[in-house]
Amino acid sequence: MRWLTLLLVALILALQYPLWLGKGSWLRVWEVDRELAGQKEVTLKLKTRNASLDADVRDLKQGYEAIEERARSELGMVKRDEIFFQVLEGSNQSSRLEEKKETR
Repeated sequence: MRWLTLLLVALILALQYPLWLGKGSWLRVWEVDRELAGQKEVTLKLKTRNASLDADVRDLKQGYEAIEERARSELGMVKRDEIFFQVLEGSNQSSRLEEKKETR
């Protein structure tokens, strides 16, 4: 009777091994599931970026306002007969403080 019990326990363990540690085991399924969740996050971010780029392309194809906006902001371009003023806030104040210190 004791040999039969040991044989059955060994058979159960032999059947459980592929389920828990084999090629298609639960551990592998959990690992693949985690990888899938991470890939879904990456895909969602890329879809959002693609939608934004698609909207930009449509704006650039339809009108000149988007082109003008990009030219002004990214390239620093101005229209004819416009005057461009650049205000530097930080550098004027620091130079004035240095001048005051030197005159004292």
